Order: sequence, then C-alpha cells, then structure tokens
Amino acid sequence: MQTAKHVQQLRSSYIREILRAATADGVISLAGGLPAADLFPHALLQEAMIKVASNKQVFQYGETRGYAPLLEHLRVTCDLKESHGTLVTTGSQQGLDLIARTYINPGDHIVLEAPSYLGALQVFTLAQANINTVVQTPNGPDLMALEQLFTSRPVKLFYAVPDFHNPTGISWSLQTRKKVANLCQAFNVTLIEDAPYRDLRFSGEDLPLVSSFCPENAMVLRSSSKISAPGLRLGSVTGPEEWITHLIRVKQTSDLHSSLPMQAVLLEVFTHPEFEAHLRNVRSHYRQRYQALAQAINQHLPPEVSYAEVEGGMFLWLRLAQGDPMEIAKNALEKGVAVVPGDVFYSADDIQSPAIRLNFSYCKPEDLNAAIQLLARVV
Repeated sequence: MQTAKHVQQLRSSYIREILRAATADGVISLAGGLPAADLFPHALLQEAMIKVASNKQVFQYGETRGYAPLLEHLRVTCDLKESHGTLVTTGSQQGLDLIARTYINPGDHIVLEAPSYLGALQVFTLAQANINTVVQTPNGPDLMALEQLFTSRPVKLFYAVPDFHNPTGISWSLQTRKKVANLCQAFNVTLIEDAPYRDLRFSGEDLPLVSSFCPENAMVLRSSSKISAPGLRLGSVTGPEEWITHLIRVKQTSDLHSSLPMQAVLLEVFTHPEFEAHLRNVRSHYRQRYQALAQAINQHLPPEVSYAEVEGGMFLWLRLAQGDPMEIAKNALEKGVAVVPGDVFYSADDIQSPAIRLNFSYCKPEDLNAAIQLLARVV
C-alpha cells in the first residue's frame, strides 16, 4: 500500500536508527538522549509498583485527561492558574504530536530554533507545517530575527527548549525569556515551551519558565523520563483549559488514555519522601559526568574544537573547525564511540555550522574520558 504524501516527506530519526549500534558491546555511546540507568530510582519504583498492584481501580479504563490524583499533584507542583488545565500524555513526545495534530493546518507558519530538537522537526514535518527557523545565540534565539519572522508572516506557534536545550545544552537568559514572551503576546503567537530537562540544573541560577511571562499564550510540555525512568512513558501538557480540552478530544482518537497503573506508580514516586534526595543525587552525578567530559575534551581534542559550557541537562554541543559531521560520526562509530552529527538537528534549508552532539548523562566519567580519546583519533 502506498504511503501518504506527508509520510513520504518524513525523515527517519537518525538517533533511533543508530541506537542499536550505539548500545552494542564494545561501543561507548554518547549518542542517545539517555538518562543514566544506574541512577533510576529502582527502590522507589519497586515499592510503588507493589503498592499500586493492590489498587484494582487503576487497572480499569480511565479518563483521557489522566489519573485524577496525579493531575492534582501536577496542578500544585506546576503552580497552575485556575484557568489552566493538564493532560497526561504517553511521554511528552505525544504531547507535541497532539498539539501539531490539533492546531496545525498544512502550510501554517511555525518557528523553531536552529538547531532544534529532532523529534519536533519530525512532528511538524508530518503535520505539513511551513517550518521557519531562528538562529540560536548563547543567550537563546536571535531576538531581532525572531521579531522579523513574527512581523513578516502569520506565525501560529513558536516551539522552543529554553532550559538546557536539545541539542546545544544552552539556557536562555532572563532578558531573552521576557522578550520572547512579549513578542508572543504582541503578535498573538502561541509559545510551546518544552521543559524535559528543567529539573536537571546542577549549577547556576534557576530561571522562571518563559511561559510564566505569557501564560495565556503558552503551553508547556513536561516529561517524567529524565527524573524517574523513561520506560514509564509519561509526560504532560499544561495550558489554558480551552486548549487542553481540544487536545483531549484528539488523544481520545489515539490511545483513549495513557497507562493508569504507570500514572499511579509515577505519583507514588513523586510523592515519596526520598524523591527529592533522588533528584539531588542525579544532579550531582550529572555534574560530575559533564565535568569529566569537558575535561577530556580540553585534554584530548585540538584547540580548534570548541563548546559552550552548560549548567545542566544532558548534552554538550561540540563545534568543529572543519570536517563533515556525518563522516566523523560514521568513523567514530567504527572506532567504538557513538555520537550524533549536528546536521540532523537542522531543517533542509538551514545554514549549518559543523558540530556534533555529545550526551554526558548516560556514561560514567571513565567511559566519557575513553570515548573522547577514541573520538580524538577521528577529529
């Protein structure tokens, strides 16, 4: 059977395709956006699953919006306005897909950062959106270029990852956050703020969500994958209740609701007295791993290779003075280290600077050092 035209335009995920090779024996993977499996809250998960197993109610069909006790917990912890609502999703990726399916018509103008999260590029390509991009600076998007985009065409939404951006790892400055919020309000553009790494800050100052400055013009995507375990496949979308109601109708056609037992397990983990200690432990280890990666780069790679320091998250963006990132990634894999070429994070028309994305959360410090020594043979 012939695939639909919009599917034919969809690029496959380089990261998902390389995952098998990247996790093979003898390969050190800096490729996937994987949290550290050795830091999952295994004891909390086991305790929660035993407790939830005796709750017969959660094994029945449930409300599409989500498990009511979890929704109430998210309302409080996310400090939602009375006029705002929450939808629990099967990972925040589903939330992004639901937003595109609900609100994007073929040809609608949207704006993404360049480079941008690969999953967002895929979702909006499948929705047949007209994708416009704005160049990133060390403080976030180029504000003059963003305003020009908003001025020159009817932009429906701006999707961004302001905290510990995927793939670059940078965080927007406070000034940029306020200015972007003002622009979205002035031009009636909806901000889709993706915040999966926000709880992984290990240095620097906590900054408010961009959406806190334009709450009626924004929806926020959150994920449990980076702070509990990605196999639970749970995330959420928050925003004005009217907007969430439309997302619920579309989700009903997709999967009826996300797994109720897993939602109940997640709530038990979130409310456990030791959960905050778990988060502190994750941040501490990620700081050590980032520092080990940065030290190895400084020691083993040539000075022409550069990177911007990060204050949290899972990624470091390694800028190359020369070379083809795709070839470098291919040759690095042959040497035993998996990385992601920066090319895959750009749309086809973007001007690209050669770079590769490195993940520091998954591997232990000694493996990160060994990986950079292997990468040095290629770079």
